[in-house]
Amino acid sequence: MNEQLKKAAPWQRHWLAVVLIGVVLLAVPFVAALGGQAWVRIANFAILYIFLALGLNIVVGYAGLLDLGYVAFYAVGAYVYALLASPHFGLHLPFWVILPLGAAIACIFGMLLGAPTLKLRGDYLAIVTLGFGEIIRIFLNNLNAPINVTNGAQGITLIDPIRIGDFSFADTTTIFGLDISGPQKYYFLLVALAIMVIIVNIRLQNSRVGRAWQAIREDEVAAKACGINTRNIKLLAFAMGASFGGVAGGVFSAMQGFVSPESFSLMESITILAMVVLGGMGHIPGVILGAILLTALPEVLRYGIEPLQDALFGRMIIDPESLRMLIFGLSMVLVMRFRPAGLWPSPQRRRELAESAN
Repeated sequence: MNEQLKKAAPWQRHWLAVVLIGVVLLAVPFVAALGGQAWVRIANFAILYIFLALGLNIVVGYAGLLDLGYVAFYAVGAYVYALLASPHFGLHLPFWVILPLGAAIACIFGMLLGAPTLKLRGDYLAIVTLGFGEIIRIFLNNLNAPINVTNGAQGITLIDPIRIGDFSFADTTTIFGLDISGPQKYYFLLVALAIMVIIVNIRLQNSRVGRAWQAIREDEVAAKACGINTRNIKLLAFAMGASFGGVAGGVFSAMQGFVSPESFSLMESITILAMVVLGGMGHIPGVILGAILLTALPEVLRYGIEPLQDALFGRMIIDPESLRMLIFGLSMVLVMRFRPAGLWPSPQRRRELAESAN
């Protein structure tokens, strides 16, 4: 009997951890709302960046392809939703049609990016993907003449929120006497989508395709010699990563009700890449940690720097925005110096760095 209990104990601990995580996830929007709905929106954007970071992790972490234009797929998904669910074209399609369509179109753009870059590596690949991201942003900024497709720099407004029948995620709803705001409802939707994205990533990582990506990352020549079709596998990495960006872009449009090219700058791509690298490339829990930290930390600094300077010096000495970016950049440098594999690297990555150091 004691042996059976010992064998069951790890499973019990596993389910206890799952229950605790579930309780925390349920409590987050209500605890954050105590500080205002702005903190609930920050939590929503943290989950949105988890989508983007996990998508880029397929390209960078699994396949080892440096992509600095990932924000282009985010923009494609956002504009697909905006154009098909707004008065701009007079179309108001349901979200369950637009989100898969946005993912599919972003997937096509991912293959369009991957096809001409299959023989490029390292810095050359980074430069080409960076240019692709900027081309998409410039197109969105200028496709307002002679036919107004994207409304140019003014962006698209009055985008429909996500609705299920008469239930809208943008309005406050009272359930069992508890008022649940729009951002809180989007939070629960995002958590459900995030769980599905994580499950897909886990299945991909442990699949034959996932092992092929890792083989290409370690040594593309050896992978090709072993019979792996590196061309198709790399295209699949770009396509799969882009599809996650397309879904995230569609949800972003629905949440904001407004999109413009300014939301899809190069800095967004760099931030998403930093989430993957700082969290731990190729390690799903590490990527999630990196996305949460790099979304929450700048906001904590934004709201905390000014009161801290007032308390220490009695006045503002350094502009909060400048100091926030300085601390943010310094923290990234320190992490890369003392944790080169990331804050939560995979065991394999940790062993590789330990072996190279020896």
